[in-house]
Amino acid sequence: MTTNQVLTGVGLILVLAVGSQILASRLRIPALIVLLPVGFAAGAWIDEVAPQRLLGPAFSPLVSLAVAVILYDAGLGLDLARLKGHTRRVVVRLLWIGVLITWLLAALLAAPLLGMSRPAAVMIGAILVVSGPTVVGPLLSFVRPKDRLRHLLVWEGSLIDPVGGILGALVFHAVSASTKHRFASGTAGFLVSIGVGVAGGVIGAALLWVLFRMLRLGEVLGTTAQLAAVIGVAALCDVLRDDTGLIAAVMMGLAVANLRGIDAPARRPFFETLVSLILGLLFISISATVTPQSLRHVGLPALGLAAFLVLAVRPLVAALSALGTDLTRGERGFIGWMAPRGIVAAATASTFSASLVAKGIGGAQKILPATFVVIVATVTLYGLTASPVARRLGVVRPSRSRPLLVGGDPWVVDLGVALKSAGLEVLMWAGQEQQRERIRQAGVELAPGELLAAVTGQDPQLEGITAVFFLTAEDDFNALAASILRGSVEGVVHHLGAPPDSRGVVAPFIGGEVLFGTDLTWPTLSRAYEEGAAVLAQPTDGVLPPGCELLFLVRPDGRLDPVTQTGKPLPRSGDTVVLLAPGGRGAARQRE
Repeated sequence: MTTNQVLTGVGLILVLAVGSQILASRLRIPALIVLLPVGFAAGAWIDEVAPQRLLGPAFSPLVSLAVAVILYDAGLGLDLARLKGHTRRVVVRLLWIGVLITWLLAALLAAPLLGMSRPAAVMIGAILVVSGPTVVGPLLSFVRPKDRLRHLLVWEGSLIDPVGGILGALVFHAVSASTKHRFASGTAGFLVSIGVGVAGGVIGAALLWVLFRMLRLGEVLGTTAQLAAVIGVAALCDVLRDDTGLIAAVMMGLAVANLRGIDAPARRPFFETLVSLILGLLFISISATVTPQSLRHVGLPALGLAAFLVLAVRPLVAALSALGTDLTRGERGFIGWMAPRGIVAAATASTFSASLVAKGIGGAQKILPATFVVIVATVTLYGLTASPVARRLGVVRPSRSRPLLVGGDPWVVDLGVALKSAGLEVLMWAGQEQQRERIRQAGVELAPGELLAAVTGQDPQLEGITAVFFLTAEDDFNALAASILRGSVEGVVHHLGAPPDSRGVVAPFIGGEVLFGTDLTWPTLSRAYEEGAAVLAQPTDGVLPPGCELLFLVRPDGRLDPVTQTGKPLPRSGDTVVLLAPGGRGAARQRE
């Protein structure tokens, strides 16, 4: 290709990837529903959008390394403390039972349905065992299922991708050899690959420990160092054994997320942006390699294979995995209705199908287009039906507001208790251990870990936050943290205003939504609390009690409306008002 064609092709792929994601966000649908058909259409109609011609032999290795970065990012969100009890049992079963049953049944049906030889059918069966965080995560963000169900599906998706990638590589080598000996040695080869991946993960984790514990890199260098370490270790593992870099990448992410000795940079906006861009580029590029001619005799049979996987195989796997556990009927049903195929299936099919065709394996030319159809069918089906199915099964998290209060002073804790008594799912975070203990004793849920890392890192426990309120005594911290988090969380971010005589360095000069207006600052609220005021939540008929300061309104549908500098919500009959009541604690003691 000429230089102009390369420039045109690379530019178009990037524009189509980002443009598709923007369109999907505006339509409020999973991005994959837009990315796959756009990539397919671009590959069919625009000659320059041809990734294999643009990159040549580098296409497959770059895809593998890009997937390693995605899986490292997925590993960062896996907290081992939550993988216990029945959740761990179900995840383990989904991995080994799910892989074996899906591989076997998909291979048995693919041979007659797609007209494949047995080796090609075994290959596509191995490819289709994976699910993956790249598709499960966005779908769950739309559905908003209950916490345990979300954790379970995220764990399955994150761990099954490297297992499926290694299985695909082993099957590829066995099919290429076409000897019974190689098939018989598949188990040993699988264990060797696991060992190489685990060893690479340990080396990578040790490298990250040195970078963060010994060298104490800052945020910018620390983030780029993580990227270099993941790509370097994954590349080395893949050189030693195909696709073992995926296991190493997941293990490195797990190490950063769970080992106390590794103090990674708090914010991850770079990784979030990078992963989003990689996903768009990969799906556009891989779907562009599928030609309309290759789908001519594969489309309908592949749709039949997808229907079999969705309606028969996945429900069977879910039922066996949940057997004897405390999962509810609704949770079991939703697990049985959530197994979309994603980027690892596409990458594996793209990597191995051309080589099998060159070796003369019967039906190998159908592997990539059939996998593409299954990906499109499952992503579209689950993307359009997951939300109504979850609501029907009763596994959706309540739509009520879920505020995060930052601060641990007595009046802040009482505010959290009042909002909780109004029916909201309240989380609190505080930096000092004394304040954290006060929150625990009050019976309010305590947010985990370091605040900025937890929130910007999309900790599963903090997903679904609808508002963040900074209520500490440090005006500069409130203003700066609110400025940093604004745009990094889905909900609104408010902070207490600085008093007129504030000596803060930045607080008086940073904008943003000021909570409670300029009069109710931290010193004012703390002084009122010391004088006997209390934070109370009580129903209202639309009239506020005299002498009380309105702080929040909780609407009947669970929506939380705060009083801010720019506006004061009007109470209506049926609302719950959260008030600062002078002498309220004394009156409460007298009633007791």
